[in-house]
Amino acid sequence: MTRFKARRLSFAAFVFDLCAVAIVWLLAYVIRFNGPVPADFWHGALRALGWVLLIYAGMFRGYGLYRGMWVFASLPDLMRIAKAVAVGALVVVICSVLFQPVPVIPRSVLILSPMLLFLTMGGSRAMYRAAKEFYLYGGLVAQGKPVLVLGAGTAGANLVRELKRSGEWRLAGLLDDDPVKQGREIYGHRVLGPISDLHTVAEELKVEHVIIAVPSASVEAHRRIATLCVRAGVRAMVLPALTSLTQGQGFMSRVRQIDLEDLLGRDPVTVDTAHVERLLKNRVVMVTGAGGSIGSELCRQILRFGPVQLIAFDVSEFSIYRLNEELRDKFPEVAFVPVIGDVKDSLLLDQVLGRHCPHIVFHAAAYKHVPLMEEINSWQAIRNNVLGTYRVARAAIRHDVAHFVLISTDKAVNPTNVMGASKRLAEMVCSTLQQSSPRTQFETVRFGNVLGSAGSVIPKFQEQIARGGPVTVTHPEITRFFMTIPEASQLVLQASSMGQGGEIFILDMGQPVRIADLAQDLIRLYGFTEEQIKVVFTGLRPGEKLYEELLADDETTTRTPHAKLRIAKAREVPDNLIDDLLPWLMQHRVPSDDEVRRDLRRWVPEYQPTVTPTLQSVASLRTGNAL
Repeated sequence: MTRFKARRLSFAAFVFDLCAVAIVWLLAYVIRFNGPVPADFWHGALRALGWVLLIYAGMFRGYGLYRGMWVFASLPDLMRIAKAVAVGALVVVICSVLFQPVPVIPRSVLILSPMLLFLTMGGSRAMYRAAKEFYLYGGLVAQGKPVLVLGAGTAGANLVRELKRSGEWRLAGLLDDDPVKQGREIYGHRVLGPISDLHTVAEELKVEHVIIAVPSASVEAHRRIATLCVRAGVRAMVLPALTSLTQGQGFMSRVRQIDLEDLLGRDPVTVDTAHVERLLKNRVVMVTGAGGSIGSELCRQILRFGPVQLIAFDVSEFSIYRLNEELRDKFPEVAFVPVIGDVKDSLLLDQVLGRHCPHIVFHAAAYKHVPLMEEINSWQAIRNNVLGTYRVARAAIRHDVAHFVLISTDKAVNPTNVMGASKRLAEMVCSTLQQSSPRTQFETVRFGNVLGSAGSVIPKFQEQIARGGPVTVTHPEITRFFMTIPEASQLVLQASSMGQGGEIFILDMGQPVRIADLAQDLIRLYGFTEEQIKVVFTGLRPGEKLYEELLADDETTTRTPHAKLRIAKAREVPDNLIDDLLPWLMQHRVPSDDEVRRDLRRWVPEYQPTVTPTLQSVASLRTGNAL
């Protein structure tokens, strides 16, 4: 039924165009004679009309004028009409010269008739589309929510066209930083000024929603615009970098809400696929801590490179269960081996590595929550992070694993807490083992906080906002480095493919972010004001410091072929480190927190424990009397 209706409409359009040919042909004679046409010329016009209609009918069909729909008539349709009319007019001229009809066809008719025909056919389609759009959308436009489009380029212009047909939105105008575009109009809508005027324009026009339409702009420009939107108190959506759209897919279907990653403005990671593929393809790969945030994302990224087998090792049964369910469904072709176990269990490690013989081990298992590991659990942090690393590394050496990659942290640099000191000690253990185990390459990858990881500040803020606040921040001046979980995992794989043994790779974390600003932006991002959800400062927690570092003071870095990776030259490690360290790690008692901190300074000279804030200092911070 639908196909029959389409054919019927196509035939109707064809008949309309032939009627237009006849009308403009006769009208051209009337114009030529400025009124009544002499009888012999009139009869000549009617006789010629027969073969003129046949010529144009063939051209209309030949140029595919009826493949499109009038309601979507656009420039390509107009170009097809122009070609059909022009070629048809040329053929008519040639035929009039060859046939020499009597009386002769006036030259003005041969010129005027195709011009009138083009105007009639093109104008009728434009009028039909305008009338149809007004009928479908015209009554709804005034009822939509007002919205501003940021960006008056090609993407912005396409959005304007779609918004004109939207019943949900009413376009209030555009903003663009290009002075040439300011004051101009796009499809009847004015470019009101630069994007920096967003706050003023939004208040004047009572606009609460904006769409960021600068998909080709730099990451820094995106971050600046997203921050302007959040701080102007508007709900922002963004049109991401454009890929090829499927047929019929509109630009509005690609628009999404801005998120925290837009505010942080991280550059996309480019991975040297060939290098990583050579390391992982058709290999057996093992990941410890595979159920955690970084470990699970490492597993997802690794599986993209076609390993023959992936061993996921974690102490958490539930985490491994969830990962097992996800990855078996997404990558059924890869043998996935879920192992529940403790990284300090040498017998289990030997059994797993002896049975599966991995080519590379990514050691992501760690206790990493700073305050929890600072008091009560400090010895467990040392045992898990240092002894666990040692035992996994020794098992890797015994079973001829080619690569061992330690996932470290920026808190290992000039550590002020037990967790950071334990990770620095784990780095030192790997450096010592590298000196005595040339067959296994040890690499360390050091980076800062990742967005959305377990125990990180972002999920905590989101939960607090969902409860109605307040949002708690430890200190007004505290800053941290941030990157996304996929970004960190991809760079870990890139670094592991570049290592020669013994390196400490440092990921480019970008610029540090003030946590107080992050909290306030997140509150606005969720549509609240600072009056509705307040930010409360609670004081630094045990082991925390205001600023994180990626390099120790006497460490230097060298460049790598990858722009986001550098190699640190770390401090020398004593040759007898492990011989002295193991008796302390394996003592048959649980030292107190103070003993752990005291002994850590022996192994990690740069470790300087912070003083736990007093209740008085916390109270003063809450009342705004402290820093």
